[in-house]
Amino acid sequence: MTVQQGRSEITTDMTIAYIGGGSREWAPKFIQDMALSDLNGTVRLYDRNYESAQQNAEFGNWVQEREGASADWNYQAVADRAVALDGADAVILSTQFNPAETFIHDLDIPEEYGIYGAVSATIGPGGIFRAMRTIPVYREFAAAIREHCPNAWVFNFTNPVHFVTRALYDEYPDIKAVGLCHEVLKAYPFFASIATEHLGMDASPEDITINPKGINHFTWTDEVHCNGENIWPQLQDLLDSEHAHKEYTPEDLEGVSPFVDNEQVMWELFRRFDMIPVGGDRHLVEYATWFLNGQKEGLNRWGVKRTDSDYRAKHWNPSESDQTTDVEAWMNGKTTFEIESSEEKFAEMLEALHGGESCIANVNMPNSGQVSGIEDGAVVETNAYVRANEVVPLTSGEFPRPLETVMEDHVDTIETVIGASRDGDIDKAFQGFLIDPQVRTLQTEDARDLFAELFKNVEEYLSSWKVENAQILEESPKW
Repeated sequence: MTVQQGRSEITTDMTIAYIGGGSREWAPKFIQDMALSDLNGTVRLYDRNYESAQQNAEFGNWVQEREGASADWNYQAVADRAVALDGADAVILSTQFNPAETFIHDLDIPEEYGIYGAVSATIGPGGIFRAMRTIPVYREFAAAIREHCPNAWVFNFTNPVHFVTRALYDEYPDIKAVGLCHEVLKAYPFFASIATEHLGMDASPEDITINPKGINHFTWTDEVHCNGENIWPQLQDLLDSEHAHKEYTPEDLEGVSPFVDNEQVMWELFRRFDMIPVGGDRHLVEYATWFLNGQKEGLNRWGVKRTDSDYRAKHWNPSESDQTTDVEAWMNGKTTFEIESSEEKFAEMLEALHGGESCIANVNMPNSGQVSGIEDGAVVETNAYVRANEVVPLTSGEFPRPLETVMEDHVDTIETVIGASRDGDIDKAFQGFLIDPQVRTLQTEDARDLFAELFKNVEEYLSSWKVENAQILEESPKW
């Protein structure tokens, strides 16, 4: 069924397949966004943990009965992935391995080799191993989508977004997939606050426009407008202000959330390259690796706090964490619940794709010229125009040579690991690992041993990689 909305028709009866439907963080946000949307239909929740999918299905249907729910959605837990995907109009991918068995090694083992990553989730030794665990699974997803719903729009929320989205296209080149991340969205309220507090403007996030470009978590802008006015010169004037020259100590960050963003890395990179990074400081330092020197003190000096392994392990267990998306507590009345928008762009994009009002959103898609100087096919992040059954990446221009060089370093790592994953070639994957800017701080033998030790600790999650005759593992005493 469709209804008229302006000059287009918006679909009001659709099927969404949610792979990773037992998600504890994103699924509850998605359910609330859908309840507030102009779309209706069925959501099939598939997860290897069927009980978690069942709980989210129960929560989704419970939300539909709450005050403020304007849409009409039915949530079903599905035990078979093929059934979930069959004929779906849209597919959501949001999965994660147990951090207590995987993520903690990504953080702790590199530290023993002197690599003190802030997040270790999307690049660097930890991010690469997360990618190596995840890429084969997403190749399977892409193949299944090709078989069961080849024309569906696919939304990937799983990190590392650039590796994973690239793997989807590498397996199924005709897939209609976009990688989504909320880091760039934080730039709009940030610039609005700067315009209001420092430039004497009464600004809201909706008044801000930027030109994002780069790769996920290493995204930059060379334009900032507020209500159509170019405020770049005023932002440059702020570079000499006290606001842009703060320093921190480890003691200053005691008890502070690891997700804090003091924007000092952003200001420093703006000073050095005359472009503004909008990937969030805790992610930026893993790409702009100067800030990782000096381990904890060097990182904290810029107001960045590490997300340590203890936090990651506890956050996986709701009883030990402070996460706010405990659906059981909401449904039992132990925690007050009110439907709230996540402020993500997904629902708006889905409405546009299915006939609603067109919109602009930042997306991760293969480069076809939207970013100059980065090879075609590499997944890049830019704005895109989203309209009925179409996502059109917008041309964002080029980088100055120094930043293009840094960007290409990371693209080379990503593309090398993606290439290695086609055959499960561990030695080729190590080549991608070895050229990573964080790993390049090590002697080659130390890099080899770090790789082997990481592999050994998460081997059960790397079954698609061919261990037999992997020379790099045979060489290492850590294997």
